Amino acid sequence: MPSVLEISLKPHLFDAQGASVAKKARDYFGIPVDLVRVVTVLTFDIALTPEQLEIIRTEIFTNPVTQVSSFKPLEIPFDWAIWVGFRPGVRDNPGATALEAIVDILGEKLPPKSQVYTSRRFCIQGNISGEQVSTIATQLLANDLIQQVKIFSQKDWDPSVGIGVIVPKVLLDHEPKVTIVPVDSDESLLAVSQKRNLALNPNDIPTIRKYFQQKQVVVARRRVGLAEPTDVELEYISQARSDHCNHNTFNGKFFYTEPGRQGVLTIDSLFKTCIEKPTLEIKDKKPWVVSVLWDNAGVARFDDEHCYVITGETHNSPSNMEAYGGAITGIVGVYRDPMGTGLGAKLIAGTWGFCVGPRDYDGPLLPKLHPRRLLDGVIEGVRDGGNKSGIPTPMGCLVFHPGYLGKCLVFVTALGIMPSAVSGKPSWKKATQKGQLVVMCGGRVGKDGIHGVTASSEVFSANTPAGHVQIGDPYTQKKMMDFILEARDEELIAFITDNGGGGLSSSVGESARFSGGVEVALDKVPLKYEGLDQWEIWISESQERMTVAIEKKNRARFMELSAKHAVESTVIGTYTDSGKLHITWKGETCAYVDLSLLAEDFPQWEFDAVWIPPEDRGLCEPVLSPPEGSYTGLLCDMLNLPNLCSREWINRQYDHEVQGTSVIKPFVGVFADVPSDAGVLRPVLSSDRGIAIAQALLPGYSAIDTYAMTACVMDEAVRRVIAVGADPEQIGGVDNFCWPTIAYDPVKNPDGRYKAAQLVRSCMALADLCRAWGIPLLSGKDSMYVDGHLPGKYGERHKVSALPTLMFTTTALVPDVKACTTPDFKVPEDLIYVLGLTRNELGASQLYELFGHIGKNVPVVRPEENLALYRALHKAINQGLCASVRGIYQGGLGVALAACALAGDLGFFVDLAKVPRDGNVNEMALLFSESAGRFLVSVSHENRHAFEAAFAAFDVARIGNVSDTGDVAVRGLDRRVLIETDVDTLRAAWKRRLGGLI
Repeated sequence: MPSVLEISLKPHLFDAQGASVAKKARDYFGIPVDLVRVVTVLTFDIALTPEQLEIIRTEIFTNPVTQVSSFKPLEIPFDWAIWVGFRPGVRDNPGATALEAIVDILGEKLPPKSQVYTSRRFCIQGNISGEQVSTIATQLLANDLIQQVKIFSQKDWDPSVGIGVIVPKVLLDHEPKVTIVPVDSDESLLAVSQKRNLALNPNDIPTIRKYFQQKQVVVARRRVGLAEPTDVELEYISQARSDHCNHNTFNGKFFYTEPGRQGVLTIDSLFKTCIEKPTLEIKDKKPWVVSVLWDNAGVARFDDEHCYVITGETHNSPSNMEAYGGAITGIVGVYRDPMGTGLGAKLIAGTWGFCVGPRDYDGPLLPKLHPRRLLDGVIEGVRDGGNKSGIPTPMGCLVFHPGYLGKCLVFVTALGIMPSAVSGKPSWKKATQKGQLVVMCGGRVGKDGIHGVTASSEVFSANTPAGHVQIGDPYTQKKMMDFILEARDEELIAFITDNGGGGLSSSVGESARFSGGVEVALDKVPLKYEGLDQWEIWISESQERMTVAIEKKNRARFMELSAKHAVESTVIGTYTDSGKLHITWKGETCAYVDLSLLAEDFPQWEFDAVWIPPEDRGLCEPVLSPPEGSYTGLLCDMLNLPNLCSREWINRQYDHEVQGTSVIKPFVGVFADVPSDAGVLRPVLSSDRGIAIAQALLPGYSAIDTYAMTACVMDEAVRRVIAVGADPEQIGGVDNFCWPTIAYDPVKNPDGRYKAAQLVRSCMALADLCRAWGIPLLSGKDSMYVDGHLPGKYGERHKVSALPTLMFTTTALVPDVKACTTPDFKVPEDLIYVLGLTRNELGASQLYELFGHIGKNVPVVRPEENLALYRALHKAINQGLCASVRGIYQGGLGVALAACALAGDLGFFVDLAKVPRDGNVNEMALLFSESAGRFLVSVSHENRHAFEAAFAAFDVARIGNVSDTGDVAVRGLDRRVLIETDVDTLRAAWKRRLGGLI
């Protein structure tokens, strides 16, 4: 009989978790909740004696100073109680950890199917209705995809029974079987694809059928007992041919036209043309670029003994369904990429980027998760993924826009470091060979992430696993990372890769290409529960798993280390040179496919791309009247904009000090509350050499031109690392594209040709700037189909497409971290300089956003001019000539000045007439233009002449000085004072919108 333990804080103690629920209920929904107390519920599905239960209650789960606990329902006053627990099959991380703790304290093994399930009971006090309680339960506390809910009123509550005994155990009354799939016609295979949600491209189907009908294939298959294809084989092919895994869009053929261009520009693969080719050209000139374009992450040289690795990806659709689970799975998933790069890297940092709908959205659309709740969830998911893994999170970025109501974007990036060599062999080289063992390490396999659909072949019941969304387990992954690194250093690993998209089908299928074949026994794969079909085991994306190749002679030691770190490792097969992917189940073949199949001549996807210039879309520059009198109110309004205001409430949740490598923190300045331009880490503590990492997002510019958007995103990301002292000659890039559907459909996607042209122009800019600045693309990812179909308040449905979005991440070496600079004004009377020209470029700016305009004059990047300035600034920083450096980004010079003043808690005086400018630029543009390539620098008087001499050949001017008070003054072109205020007023405006969330 399962036992139920309830744990709560002692009545006189403040319940922070309960207070947060009460506050959100009031703030989000206006529900007058007075008090919430939270009870943690542990359900032990374990055969334990009363004495053992008492031991674990007192020794593990109850703090006698702060908590009370009982195996009977705790008597806590409430008007309403809400119980929230996981559905069967959802990863319960606290429950898994609790089970390990029980084993440790009891000092004995438990029966194989022992489980601990965690849930919570929220005891709510307040004069509220049942409907309001239901709103709290379903809109605030639970997501029905992964959780179940019970609501109790006080009058319905039985104090002797409480919530009862709820055991969300998975029970599948199903005997695994392999299904034969006839391929007698293209139409029948297409029907199978649609029924099974294989998403096979109709153009691929003839190639697939042709393969299975080849005489030599038929003969070979008969020898192993197969004729028609099996569901395992078709699932494998569909995974491998998916746009996610095979990047069919970026490898497609584009036919691009634009007004004024003669003929059609044919681009055969955006990837090969705009990403691979420039990167390989640059790699030949940059000896610090070690490995790109083939492994889980790119590899660059850090010093003679170490390399760093970098990669980035997105986790949009899962986060849109279940924000916390999707985001934590995204961050721990991207962490596995450096772990699976070369022979394995240690994680040293993770970063984030969130694009969501307006936090205060109150319009007619009804997204599954309101942006406010969705954002809270993704923040918490990335927080737990990093903090609980012991990996610092030094920076991130956030964009609000209504276009992300249909589908949010969750970018995650991982940075790692590894030795340059392991026992004299390059650490970034790896391959599988005939005779090596296939080992699956880490978590077990369940129905997680299979087609994004739960139990596709079973009738739903209370014990059917809810596998829509995976939930990552950072604790299990941390143990696995420690194990992998120790095994690597003992030369036990020949090849390693992670089980991400497609699970074993991808990791084993891809690694087998090196040896030329593989045999896998699916019945050896450890399962979370019985009843999975063979194809489900093969493609499941259950988390925290790596596939490792080891020599047979190393098996005993590898398993010994695995047990030492409490990581489950299982030999599931052997690499061969047969040319075949051979999968068995209890000795019988269920898949037998040539590895060369996926290299067959599949039809290339084709796209018409028709560019429509801004003027042909009716875009023009608005006429804005300058504010009457002072600009002070306008600057405060700018600082309060959603995409410019303080994000301190997010970054405060992320641990950036773990591992002790942080040099430039997420926040700088007197009060440590102003974001730095970039993060800087010192990953080798015996060295003063550092790595700078930064990223940028400017999706609003896409409304005018995605070429300009991409160029400006790259320019900002580059300037951010240069601003902290990074070497412009050693900058690597990571491109992460998120794009709405580009396939033209006259009904479903009538603007598909234009969206395709936007993608082409974005990739053109990427290639142009990479070549101009010598930036290799160390890694990257594309996530297409960022569209959503939302119900409206009146039952209608609306298609909402996200903005074409590129997040660009830069990493760069910092020669000496002691020379790093930060944006805060340091000393009164220091001189303030602007580096670079300001132009009349307010298109898609935050100023226009404030007034509801888009405009046309989007900033133009001039890469050759900018690079010379960036090199000069890097030299000046290394010579110690700069007291502070900050790039001028969104919000323009006015916002940059405010940020530097807020950080230093010092005022300033600035004369706009001295700002370097190109052409006729009015005061509003001088303050808020977002022209690229500019910096704001403060310099001490003693360094003035050396600094000015260093920039004599550039458009650089001294525009003012730092004041010895908190007063702020800006003089206009006609010598009148435009802005007159103080730092405290600016700080209040900057923190007003979201400051209460800290």
